[in-house]
Amino acid sequence: QVQLVESGGGLVQAGGSLRLSCAASGRAFGSYAVGWFRQAPGKEREFVAAIDWIVIKTDYADSVKGRFTIARDNAKNTVYLQMNSLKPEDTAVYYCAAGGFNSVVLGTGNYWGQGTQVTVSS
Repeated sequence: QVQLVESGGGLVQAGGSLRLSCAASGRAFGSYAVGWFRQAPGKEREFVAAIDWIVIKTDYADSVKGRFTIARDNAKNTVYLQMNSLKPEDTAVYYCAAGGFNSVVLGTGNYWGQGTQVTVSS
């Protein structure tokens, strides 16, 4: 069993940066891929980024490539999402999920956090 808790969200001006953290509990965390998703009001949840458990493979949505970076520290059971050059359209609740890499990318990960709000003002 894995529990995920997101943190690091907040209010930032366009062009600014935030770093989200996804802290996990559970002994098996290091063997799971982890992904970030977001959901804006009135919109469907969308994939943002994912990282494999041994950090060989990452994937990003086209909308965030070159601006967001996903990284993990298995010793700290934490995955990070560094978000730079933020835009108002990045405003959403951000969730992390854990599971197999393909299932995480497809949004069917086994475990999900409760989310953290990111608001980007123009």
